[in-house]
Amino acid sequence: MDNKAENPAILQKQAKPPGKITRMFLTLYDVCQFVTRFFKEGFLPPYEGKELMRQCYDIGYRSLALISLTGFITGIVFTKQSRPSLAEFGATSWLPSLVGIALLRTLAPLLTSLIAAGKVGSSIGAELGSMRVTEQIDAMEVSATNPFKFLVTTRVLASTITIPILTFYTAMVGMLGALLNVSLFEDTSARAFFQASLEQITFLDITASTVKAIIFGFTIGIVGCYQGYNSSKGTEGVGKAANSAVVIGMFLIFIEEVVSVQFFGLFRT
Repeated sequence: MDNKAENPAILQKQAKPPGKITRMFLTLYDVCQFVTRFFKEGFLPPYEGKELMRQCYDIGYRSLALISLTGFITGIVFTKQSRPSLAEFGATSWLPSLVGIALLRTLAPLLTSLIAAGKVGSSIGAELGSMRVTEQIDAMEVSATNPFKFLVTTRVLASTITIPILTFYTAMVGMLGALLNVSLFEDTSARAFFQASLEQITFLDITASTVKAIIFGFTIGIVGCYQGYNSSKGTEGVGKAANSAVVIGMFLIFIEEVVSVQFFGLFRT
């Protein structure tokens, strides 16, 4: 009998590591299992209501300052950049409607989600990653606590709930920035500005923004939790989890934005 065939070291050396395509499908399978587990455990008792409220506070309230500043500046800049183009056609009166439609349809959900992906996604990835490498998650399993429900479910639900709320808040703050810019150049009252801004907005626009914000929020939460929950290699893994949560989250948000624009565009034609 050949001794080489019985040597585990030789067998391990002879075994080829999985290729890039194989690893990609294995990762996709793990992600599908992770998402499926969320839907299985997310809506079954026991419910972690207190932790869910704490995560909503961390994700939503603590992001207000950054989102307020970004939304306000976006409203000012977008209005300032759009004015010369409309002035060439003598259509500056359309500026409030243009700002309202642009903010509610695209800018508000996209800006809010990108900011949240950078701030919230990295925070979730780093927090869960540090808990994984320090074996806190394993300790929760030993103490008869479901770490997936307590750590993952609450964070994904919190991001899915708070991102739509922050989206409409960003749109409102952006409109205030646009109003400030319009007031500096034209004698327009706040009532006339908001009336002109909102009269072109339809129920489909509000529905599309809400659906997109929900999808973006779910994406941010699930990506950050997956990267952190499955991190390894000590502190290096924590940093990699935080970085991957931001990069992958933003990449998926852009893809979802393109798909959603094409989908909701079918109802506007």
